[in-house]
Amino acid sequence: MSLLEVAAVVLLGTLVGLDVASVPQAMFSRPLVAGTLGGVVVGEPLAGLAVGALLELFAIDTLPVGATRNPDWGPGSVAVGALAGAHHSGILASALLGLVMVAVLSAWAGGLLVHLVRRANVLAVASRRAALDAGDPAAILAVQRRGLLRDAARSMALTAFALGIGDVVSALFGHRWGAGQAAATLALAATSLGAAGLVGWRLGGAGWRRLWFAGGLGAGGVVASLWLR
Repeated sequence: MSLLEVAAVVLLGTLVGLDVASVPQAMFSRPLVAGTLGGVVVGEPLAGLAVGALLELFAIDTLPVGATRNPDWGPGSVAVGALAGAHHSGILASALLGLVMVAVLSAWAGGLLVHLVRRANVLAVASRRAALDAGDPAAILAVQRRGLLRDAARSMALTAFALGIGDVVSALFGHRWGAGQAAATLALAATSLGAAGLVGWRLGGAGWRRLWFAGGLGAGGVVASLWLR
């Protein structure tokens, strides 16, 4: 990627990270959307969509309820979506599997950083307790703006981290290893089907609904195998 594209990816990842809680909460942070947007930056939206769809299978089983610590999939999805698009013409299954691993690691780190940002926000509110209790508009704006800046810094760092690590992983795993590529393809397919199967089994209901799910999964597997030949 060019320096301009890297800057655009980091900026986009920062905005996507803000979407989780700060602003505007418009679902841009979902891996399916974030990965596609990352691919759009480098001119390959379908490659970003493909990796984003796989990551969505992991993310869809997590509900951000209350103050629980949840993975932040957005910034990492933007980064790996852009990397998948940048290497679209020659990307191998091993490199794609490596990018998925980077996105999972980034999501876990994002959840940890969100927790740290929340603690910093609590301390900031406590330090201005008297002014806030008095309804001082300047104190309210200061707390809100600094909280937004903390979240933006978190998202920017997370995107840059995923982009840097992902680039290294793409270079390490982006070589043809003979039979190793067949194993990587099998591992990627197993990861995709396993995540889809688990999510579908848990969210698909019972009885006839699960039969419909099994039929759809089988049909999708056949289509995917024909497309990857």
